[in-house]
Amino acid sequence: MVDSPERPRRPGGPPPKGRSGSARPAKGTPPSGSRPDRGGKPRGDKPAWQKRDGDRPARPSRDGDRPARPSRDGDRPARPSRDGQKRDGDRRGGRPKDSERRLWTRDGAPARGDSSARERETPEDRDPYGTKSVRARHFAPEIAEDVLPNQLDRVARAQLKTLSKENADEVAKHLVMAARLIDADPALAHEHAVSAGRRAGRIAVVRETLAITAYSIGDFALALRELRTYRRISGRDDQLPMMVDCERGLGRPEKALELGRSVARSTLPTDVQVELAIAMSGARLDLGQTEAALVELQIPQLDPDTAYPWSPALFDAYAAVLEDLGRASEAETWFTRSDLATAALSSGDEADDVEIEVFEEGEESDEASVPDAPDVPDAPDAPDAVEHHDSDD
Repeated sequence: MVDSPERPRRPGGPPPKGRSGSARPAKGTPPSGSRPDRGGKPRGDKPAWQKRDGDRPARPSRDGDRPARPSRDGDRPARPSRDGQKRDGDRRGGRPKDSERRLWTRDGAPARGDSSARERETPEDRDPYGTKSVRARHFAPEIAEDVLPNQLDRVARAQLKTLSKENADEVAKHLVMAARLIDADPALAHEHAVSAGRRAGRIAVVRETLAITAYSIGDFALALRELRTYRRISGRDDQLPMMVDCERGLGRPEKALELGRSVARSTLPTDVQVELAIAMSGARLDLGQTEAALVELQIPQLDPDTAYPWSPALFDAYAAVLEDLGRASEAETWFTRSDLATAALSSGDEADDVEIEVFEEGEESDEASVPDAPDVPDAPDAPDAVEHHDSDD
């Protein structure tokens, strides 16, 4: 039996200093040779208990021989920006002066401690690409001293209950002023409507008033947008005729006709049906379709023998189309009927829902009657005379 170069170790004996047949030292054993340690001397010459500062110089204090760290304004150049110039406020290029600070929060307001930033920045610096929506400053017009919140219509006033009392009162006053000035000064009425809209933009009657005043000053785009909002909030189609007229005002008669046909006439109140017929007739005239414009007005409400609140406007529109068709005699007849209906309405009860009828001679009635019109042929397809009608609210 050949002797092993290394006898087996008995249990409990000292660990071997290396692997058998290997020059690799065991774990934890320093290698042979004179490999320098971090201090530059052989590790074998340095006792284990000796302090490192025996051969290695002590670390200088911050105020010692070690050179101080260069300041931020030292020799190291600042990182240039893409355009090759030094950036304002670059940390590597030195701390910016107070006059060069541009501290802004995410919403565009000056940061804390930099209240003068807005004075230094130009509008182009704040929004160079014009992407930030800036709400224009609005100065509310003055409200007359005699205007009170309870002067607003009761139904409209009920819609303001979701607002605080103070805000609801201010909105109500602006709406009253808008209604008072809509005929005399439409522009000022529109300013009052805008003021109400800024206070109560989610109230249907406020958006409706804003649309009406915008329509009165010829801003058809704004009026149409507000009418769509009113329609979405209220779920009502009672302003559909004005929406059709706005499309006409924007030069889109085809779209006006399409909008007018989008709602069934039978679902609309009677007065709205009449207004829609007049608006649709106007769109036909814009397209040069005069005959079709006349047909649009031939509705059941075109009754020559009964005057309703909507009759004068309907009679005038019908007469104007007849005049465009060269039927001057018939047109003059309907203009006369319009004048007679207006006179009868103004002389009778002032309530809008009072029906005024025409009676034959010898008949008695408590209702206000329209004087007899000249004997002229009735309009084509016009309905026969009706003795009594229930008017719509």
